[in-house]
Amino acid sequence: MTGAAAKVPEVTLLFWIVKIAATTLGETGGDAVTMSLDLGYLVGTAIFAVVFVVAVAAQIRAATLRPALYWLTIVATTTVGTTLADFADRSLGIGYAGGSMLLLGLLVASLAVWHRTLRTVAIDSVTTPRAEAFYWMTIMFSQTLGTALGDWFADDAGFGYRGSAMLFGALLAALAAAYYWTRLSRTVLFWSAFILTRPLGAVLGDALDKPTAAGGLAFDRYTASALLVAFMVVCIAAEPRRAAQAKH
Repeated sequence: MTGAAAKVPEVTLLFWIVKIAATTLGETGGDAVTMSLDLGYLVGTAIFAVVFVVAVAAQIRAATLRPALYWLTIVATTTVGTTLADFADRSLGIGYAGGSMLLLGLLVASLAVWHRTLRTVAIDSVTTPRAEAFYWMTIMFSQTLGTALGDWFADDAGFGYRGSAMLFGALLAALAAAYYWTRLSRTVLFWSAFILTRPLGAVLGDALDKPTAAGGLAFDRYTASALLVAFMVVCIAAEPRRAAQAKH
């Protein structure tokens, strides 16, 4: 890929590993601001929304792929998704099911408008600022939906954090099998996997920082977030070496 498309990383196993870590960080980081700092969901959403807008603007203006900027923007979408979903589910009182349905509708609408406008939602088509704007808006809705889905299955559906992680992990494994052994649309599989990595990250984040009595590991949210940042930095730094090695 060339031009703006080069700003979207190659979708490899490492991409999905970093994506899951980023979505988990979104959960612990979002909760650190809204709960640990006690700023509340509305204020937390406003803070992360500003970060999201600034990061997306910088990403669109960048001439080439900047991995740190790209993944910062992903983290921004997942943190604002966490606080926005929590605000809709809890502060507005519509519940996890209602929040999930609302956000699913917004996600489908985003994809539909994107497809109607540019005739495709394939990742390889993200070659213009307009396509990038649709791309990041769709990602933000998918991250927010994923948060609501993760909470819905972990809490209301009774799966718990570990059960939900196993469920979403199994669904992602099924999508991986479909990628390798079927002719299903790669675009459909990508967006399905992108959506499902968010609830997986949500329940993994909750499993890290929730009390042991609630089925969590009782990690401090700041410590958990710092460990996830360090892990992401290592993975992102390893990507150029992996790409270089692949050429030999």
